[in-house]
Amino acid sequence: MKKMKAAIVYDRVNKWGGAERVLLYLHKMFPDAPLYTSVYDEAKAPWAKVFPEIRTSFLQNFPFAKSNHEFLAPLMPTAFETFGFDEFDLVISVTSEAAKGIITKPHTKHICYCLTPTRYLWSGYKEYFANPLTRFLLNPIINYLRTWDKIAAQRPDEIIAISTEVKERIKKYYGRDSETIFPPANSVSASKRTQKGKYYLIVSRLVPYKKVDLVIKAFNRLDYPLVIAGEGRENDKLRFMSKNNIKFTGQVSEEKLANLYLGAKALIMPQEEDFGLVSIESQASGVPVIAFKKGGAMDTVIDGKTGVFFNRQDMGSLIAAVKRFEKTGFVVDNLYTNAKRFSEQNFKKEFFKFI
Repeated sequence: MKKMKAAIVYDRVNKWGGAERVLLYLHKMFPDAPLYTSVYDEAKAPWAKVFPEIRTSFLQNFPFAKSNHEFLAPLMPTAFETFGFDEFDLVISVTSEAAKGIITKPHTKHICYCLTPTRYLWSGYKEYFANPLTRFLLNPIINYLRTWDKIAAQRPDEIIAISTEVKERIKKYYGRDSETIFPPANSVSASKRTQKGKYYLIVSRLVPYKKVDLVIKAFNRLDYPLVIAGEGRENDKLRFMSKNNIKFTGQVSEEKLANLYLGAKALIMPQEEDFGLVSIESQASGVPVIAFKKGGAMDTVIDGKTGVFFNRQDMGSLIAAVKRFEKTGFVVDNLYTNAKRFSEQNFKKEFFKFI
């Protein structure tokens, strides 16, 4: 039997996060598969060097495209439609934007691993375009991109959702059914937790929709120790608004992250995540999660057993959840057991079974 020839497609390779971890797992499963993407920033994405080849679109040659891709949104459809995949039996697009819009011929199976329907066009539209004037001026472009996005979502032969929430969004915005396969999470802890945590922890990119500012406001009032690991364009703003009980580590290595988890009381996840790999990493380290009760957290956190939910994204609701957490006891083995549901082995088994 002929060996199946596969390719992997991703929106852009210029950062590090949960989606990028998924790409590395897929690389383990398909080590010979090249990675196709719109733009590639080697300095910001050194993790991608493990791929045998990275093939970029014509946007790679645009000045500043690597770091200002959001301004190139109208060109993303063309960037992905111009790729050719005739040499492949299987193409896996991992996407929260335009990569699902690749065009394949009948002999090539296209499976889309959907991180979420394009956030700024659908579920996050009001947040991204909160300014009425901006919304008015960009309306023609948004309408074009929404039309294209719906068409592009019909191109994959099959769609896999990363969570129950994303499965519902795919049905709502694209009118398609999908299967759910949870992403694999790192068991980042090198050793089991042996001591009580001393601080609360955030592991996140510092961008608006992650709602890190909400946690800072709450902890400015609570005066509890908070450690924030990650980088992003809101870095300076968030540091400026923080009191002395809040510390920033910047981007950290895997080893440093493991130690941060082991020293934490709880991970705080204030955003509506598509899935939220850090929630599983935290539990794998024996650390409970305080999470906004929506999105991917509904799949990963068991209220009162592996974490605590809060119902509204406001300071009062979060503070009440932190105080409830302080009075709740957690069995560490429950955290480990829950995290094992999201293992690399389970992901690999379910993905190959789906194929």
